Amino acid sequence: MCAPMSDRLTTAQARAALRAILAGKTCIRPASVYDALSARAAARLGFPLGMLGGSVAALAVLGAPDHALLSLDEFAGLCRRICRAGALPLIVDADHGFGGALHAMRTVEELEVAGVAGMTLEDTLLPQPYGNSGPGLIQQAEAVAKLKAALSARQDPAFVIVARTNAQLQDADSLTARAAAYGAAGADALFITGARDPDLVARAQQAANLPLILPQPQGALAKADLAALGVRICLTPHRTLPAATLAAWDSLAETPGANGAQRPDDLMAELSEVARYDTLIARHLSD
Repeated sequence: MCAPMSDRLTTAQARAALRAILAGKTCIRPASVYDALSARAAARLGFPLGMLGGSVAALAVLGAPDHALLSLDEFAGLCRRICRAGALPLIVDADHGFGGALHAMRTVEELEVAGVAGMTLEDTLLPQPYGNSGPGLIQQAEAVAKLKAALSARQDPAFVIVARTNAQLQDADSLTARAAAYGAAGADALFITGARDPDLVARAQQAANLPLILPQPQGALAKADLAALGVRICLTPHRTLPAATLAAWDSLAETPGANGAQRPDDLMAELSEVARYDTLIARHLSD
């Protein structure tokens, strides 16, 4: 049976639960959620934490890929609806804080009010400048100032702010330097994306002296003892929303009124209008 409404987690309980995970000795796997019902399903299945990815939020709200088009109000509204269910603590991917330092401060304010347990703030240069072939980073000094601004906007000290970095894409020294700087700035945890080398992860953890969050591990990291490396949260693939969309298609296809169209091989790409975005960009670049 689902827990009665009176047993829902309060915001304070949710934030305390996330902090206990980060302060613990084990590595947990959160559920990828996208709305209140998926959060309730995850709680019933025993997941201790829910994760709302930026790409998932873009698909859930806009029906579009993650092109940094989702607004803070739209994102915070989705978070508020998930947290209102009180099913489980929610940590969210707040991208680059929707802009500069002042935007990051407002992001903290909005997500705190929404009931989120914690958020990540990344040092990626967004939106990507024209001509960039891959993700770039803002300067370390700017990233530290932005992180400090976000931390200063926090009203509830239990609200978790995680520094997220792609610095390993540059080199190992850049990653350890940023890890140390983000730890010194007061981040509650460090999220490292794209890492494959356990030794590099260990170096970053020692430099930051913070609990770590990792995406789905790849390479040698997939076989490592993540808990021993200081990893407290290791993300799971964002399969929930695609699975729900697939089920919705199949249900609709069997409903009177459907035109009998065959399910696309890549349903999510077809429905999220990747081709339309690519065509739009190509047209403007050719003008």
